[in-house]
Amino acid sequence: MCGFVGAFDLSSGGQPVAEGLKEELRSQVLEMSKRIRHRGPDWSGVYTGDNAILSHERLSIVDPLSGKQPLVSDDEKIILAANGEIYNHKEIRSSFAGKYNFRTGSDCEVIIPLYKKYRQSGNFAEMIEQLSGIFAFALYDSEHDVYLIARDEIGVIPLYQGWDKAGRYYVASELKALEGDCQTIEEFPNGHYFYSKEQKPARWYKRDWETYEAVKNSAKATDDKGEVINPSVIEKVRNGLEAAVKAQLMSDVPYGVLLSGGLDSSIIAAITQKYSKKRIETDSKEAAWWPQLHSFAVGLEGSPDLIAAQKAADYIGTVHHEVHFTIQEALDALPDVIYHIETYDITTVRASTPMYLLARVIKSMGIKMVLSGEGSDELFGGYLYFHKAPNAQEFHEELVRKMSKLHLYDCLRANKSLMAWGVEGRVPFLDKDFIDIAMGLNPSDKMNIKLPDGKQRMEKWILRKAFEDMLPENIAWRQKEQFSDGVGYNWIDTLKKMTEEKVSDAEFARRENRFPVNPPKTKEEYYYREIYSRLFPSDSAARCVPHEAGVACSTAKALEWDAAWKNMDEPSGRAIAGVHDKAY
Repeated sequence: MCGFVGAFDLSSGGQPVAEGLKEELRSQVLEMSKRIRHRGPDWSGVYTGDNAILSHERLSIVDPLSGKQPLVSDDEKIILAANGEIYNHKEIRSSFAGKYNFRTGSDCEVIIPLYKKYRQSGNFAEMIEQLSGIFAFALYDSEHDVYLIARDEIGVIPLYQGWDKAGRYYVASELKALEGDCQTIEEFPNGHYFYSKEQKPARWYKRDWETYEAVKNSAKATDDKGEVINPSVIEKVRNGLEAAVKAQLMSDVPYGVLLSGGLDSSIIAAITQKYSKKRIETDSKEAAWWPQLHSFAVGLEGSPDLIAAQKAADYIGTVHHEVHFTIQEALDALPDVIYHIETYDITTVRASTPMYLLARVIKSMGIKMVLSGEGSDELFGGYLYFHKAPNAQEFHEELVRKMSKLHLYDCLRANKSLMAWGVEGRVPFLDKDFIDIAMGLNPSDKMNIKLPDGKQRMEKWILRKAFEDMLPENIAWRQKEQFSDGVGYNWIDTLKKMTEEKVSDAEFARRENRFPVNPPKTKEEYYYREIYSRLFPSDSAARCVPHEAGVACSTAKALEWDAAWKNMDEPSGRAIAGVHDKAY
């Protein structure tokens, strides 16, 4: 995983760019690229053409020695800057045997021959669909003076676009690279591509499961009483996730797992341990270079996650590392955290801060890649408010909505908090094939149905059932705990108290004058917004942060499901009274 900046449409009115201006733009792009060097501390590269400039900051995970970027095609006419991982690159490479002369072992180089294959037809949606991975890329075809920009289906990898006062078009891996140089900045939409001969980005990622009609008659694993009637459905979930984890273990550098002690990270750690003894890159024909799997947990002393993580690690057999932080250390880090994650969303800031502190320790130990459990709650309805879903259709439709918002919250947090220190995060739950399996399940199998004893079935029951034999019982059936809660309840409680004291009633009353774009709804959000605005002062930057109706965009549907939540201004999972066993 890396970072890049691309500048396109350098010429004006079809006239060649003067050498002096070209050199000036090159220097500007290099300065923009330096702002995201934390994403790629291993190497820097730049391409300068007549109508495009591409700068790349590399974090080397696959092919560290020869895979530096921008990548150049065998005929030297196509230039590629990419950020991410293409997990099926070996299969794609083999399909071009004798047709294309690969110059590196980089997994991302397969994008170039794919582009060559599809550029005449212009069917770039079909081209990008061939890629299994997490990615954002900018490709420039110097022979035809056209460019192709694309982002992965969920938006695991960040990407922004902007325009300067001369109308030149820019893309960058983080917003900070564009702030100050572009008049307008937007997030590049996930699951889309932009071809320069077309007017706007086009969607390449579409699935039948986006409608309830496509899944309502899917095979059911359980009957209305919760009894298992079709174990093959549960087995499909297990096999699919194991395949996703195995595919994502390709690495030529040391890797580890994030282990909070919750269900999702524990499952990923257990599966990773299953495959960690052999080298995936050679189809398990040789021993792994780093045969011992290291796991990492973060929290306040005695926090719920630290206790649970140790239990999971002992059972799974990882070399476990427990990282403690203090409230003051976390408060001191807030400006740096907001600078790196580029948001003032309350839940994201709360959760990103301990993750940011953890990433620094991980990097200090020489680990460059970690696997994490993001995406599971969106696939299986793990958030506690899903207990209130009135029926299978609304349950599924809310899952689809949550999936469409992941790039704004959990994916943003996981990517940017880790990449602040040059650590790559991989998310097997969001593997493209596994998403199709999980979202294609019958929604009734995911719902928290009433059981014969009168209790509600626990959230993510089908996932727990699929992996209960790989985990200790008290982990496999541990209640959902949001990461920002699990690191220690006092973290959120302190933030709420501190921001209530720091932001006066008078300041908050004038919030719409101070922040006419997306005025904050709480004092805590106001406090984060003040920090954000100092770092990213433009209105365009403010609009890049989600700000929908309700307490948090991520739980907006819950406000319709339960009247008691309509005036709730607290997004913590502990606020779900009657569901969370330690509710406020």
